[in-house]
Amino acid sequence: MDALTIAPGPGIPSGLTIPAADLTEQFARSSGPGGQGVNTTDSKVQLSVDLARVSVFSESQRQRAIQNLEHRLSGTVLMVEASEQRAQFRNRTLARQRLANLIREALAPPPPARRATRRTRGSVRRRLAAKQRRSEIKATRRRPRGD
Repeated sequence: MDALTIAPGPGIPSGLTIPAADLTEQFARSSGPGGQGVNTTDSKVQLSVDLARVSVFSESQRQRAIQNLEHRLSGTVLMVEASEQRAQFRNRTLARQRLANLIREALAPPPPARRATRRTRGSVRRRLAAKQRRSEIKATRRRPRGD
């Protein structure tokens, strides 16, 4: 098994390479397409990594990854599965891409806080005009008075 390469992105400007020793790959029979070979080949791939033990993460990266992925973790282990393809090799590639994307997104810093701004005079005027038009439309639906 090869090391997992994570492309550069926010929070990891030079990218990361997770060594193969930190990854665990398991294979199982897939329930997806495969014809007669579906019952004989282990094409489903389960790729997992223990985020608490990844050697290339700094402490802040480790904490951010665990915090951002806590809904997907079992303890501190992140697991992805791939069983869409018929070939085990293609499922291995898919699982690696999914794991790399998850980790890259988890290591990205949070977006800057939004600065509150005032509504423009024109937007307020348009909103009130639209409300007035709507009010007039609804007023025409009323039952006429008996005068």
